[in-house]
Amino acid sequence: MSRYEEGLKIIEERCGNGKDNVISLATIAMESNSEDKSRPYVREVDALYEDGVFYITTWAKSTKMQQIAKNPEVAFAVSNGWFSGNGIGENLGWVLEPKNAEIRAKLRQAFAEWYDDANNENSENCIILAIHITKAKVIVDHGADCYYMDFVNKVETEEGRII
Repeated sequence: MSRYEEGLKIIEERCGNGKDNVISLATIAMESNSEDKSRPYVREVDALYEDGVFYITTWAKSTKMQQIAKNPEVAFAVSNGWFSGNGIGENLGWVLEPKNAEIRAKLRQAFAEWYDDANNENSENCIILAIHITKAKVIVDHGADCYYMDFVNKVETEEGRII
């Protein structure tokens, strides 16, 4: 098993199997600061992890979706998960679209305790956001080992250097 595959196994153990993960999701604000520089914007969201993608139910007109429409590059950190990285945000559309049926069922199961209270599925603004992970860092044993993962090329890297 390659180190990349080992890293995937750790991620699956920590975040997979239909688990409701709380992640910090950072986007780039639509307005610049006083020095005309981009500013980060972060919030916590519940996310379902599956095969290199975090899935989130959200409101199409939310600030995060407006920001992702302008710049789909995002960063994330799994709360208490020792797993963080970057990805590309994609609006998968209305949760009730037939193409979303399978992931919607998984989201409803993972978020069963609160899903109906937080989501109005009758509104086409109730959507699924996919965060396609592009690179990530997985920390093991408080930093005794780290996996630097390139999800695009499916290899482990060392801080950007492919090994």
